[in-house]
Amino acid sequence: MSELRALYTLWLREIKRFIRDRARIVISFVQPLLWLVVFAAGFGARLLIPGVDYQQYLFPGIIGQTLLFTGMFMGVSVIWDKEFGFMKEILVAPVSRFTIFIGKMFGDSSAALLQGVIVFTFGFILGIPFDPITLFTVLPIMLLITFGFVSMGLIIASFIGSLENFGAIQTFINLPIFFLSGALFPISGTGTPEWLQIASTFNPLTYGVDALRTIILGSAWTPVHPLYINILVICAFDAAMIAIGTWAFSRMK
Repeated sequence: MSELRALYTLWLREIKRFIRDRARIVISFVQPLLWLVVFAAGFGARLLIPGVDYQQYLFPGIIGQTLLFTGMFMGVSVIWDKEFGFMKEILVAPVSRFTIFIGKMFGDSSAALLQGVIVFTFGFILGIPFDPITLFTVLPIMLLITFGFVSMGLIIASFIGSLENFGAIQTFINLPIFFLSGALFPISGTGTPEWLQIASTFNPLTYGVDALRTIILGSAWTPVHPLYINILVICAFDAAMIAIGTWAFSRMK
């Protein structure tokens, strides 16, 4: 019971911290919309995507970007907890490091998921059809995506001692993941360098974005991979990150 109580307490703490940070909520909503407006206006007439217009193609990619950037940034909570001594207190508590990691990961993932939902629901401003049924169908995929990237952010933060270093390393990692995912433009197909296509197959966000497009765009979109393959790869990535994260937290003192 103490493990479950600790997990719930950590989850609730991260949710409350997110809700109280209204500036971050606003920024996390405005930034994806800017990406949508700028790239849709700049590349919409140049990129021809079979079956869908560029704005429709871009929308699931921006949701994936929101989950990636927000999820990895959530690791900053570990840096703050280190600086203010809270992390030391929970590390000496009579609960397992696995519970500590999962509690923070669930809380941060819930916050990142909420931001993804905000972007999804406000997509209609740009002419993206809003379908509540599609939203509820896509929620599990969005949550699976957040699990892996939130875990990655927590892993990085567990080894880093300053906000500056964390920000630099996070940016160094998440930008290549984003640009190699097919979120902004198709990676597979003719005209794309072979090395770029190979690199994208090792990118977990590639499968996340493809799964989002498959559900959101429906029959208009021809998926790069079957949906079940996308889900299996995302789950495998999540499991690997959770295992590494538990190990990383077990080393923290």
